[in-house]
Amino acid sequence: MGNRGADAYRRRMERAARLRASGALDQQEAEETPEEADLRRRKALVDPGDRADYLIRDAMQRGEFDNLQYAGKPIPGIGDGHDPDWWIKGLIQRENLSGLGPPALLLRVEDAELDSRLDAKPSASLVREAVEDFNARIIEARRQLLGGPPVITQLRDVDTEVQRWRERRAAAEPAPAVPDPPKPWWRRFGWRLR
Repeated sequence: MGNRGADAYRRRMERAARLRASGALDQQEAEETPEEADLRRRKALVDPGDRADYLIRDAMQRGEFDNLQYAGKPIPGIGDGHDPDWWIKGLIQRENLSGLGPPALLLRVEDAELDSRLDAKPSASLVREAVEDFNARIIEARRQLLGGPPVITQLRDVDTEVQRWRERRAAAEPAPAVPDPPKPWWRRFGWRLR
């Protein structure tokens, strides 16, 4: 669909504002021909509902309603029970927001993804810092009395996590390739022994 109607409307409003500012609009209405006055009177007699129906039918003929996103499909979210937080849930899903929620739930999600985050660290000291930070946030969440679900995420032992990181890193490294032994000199020249 285009903005042709909106652009034309904006241009008419700008022209009317310029004419009114110059005082020419009152002159224009006074200099109106009988045909223009009759057309303006007939437009005023048209019911707004009929005008809307005409505009919709006209847009359908031009094909502006073809290939709409939910054409022939049910609108998502209609028919479900009443949920007062539908708009915030839709926003979180649409914008793919993370980091929102009670600390207990956020720590559970982070605990599930911690190994992959640690594998991305290039050194053992950075792994150690990340695990210490994670443990500090767990302790802080346990101290909070804000309500919500209880914090059941377990603390992680720093030395054990560093050792597991080293093991995963060693397993991920490819084994060094063993080079083929060199060919004997007579095979290099294409000679064969019988």
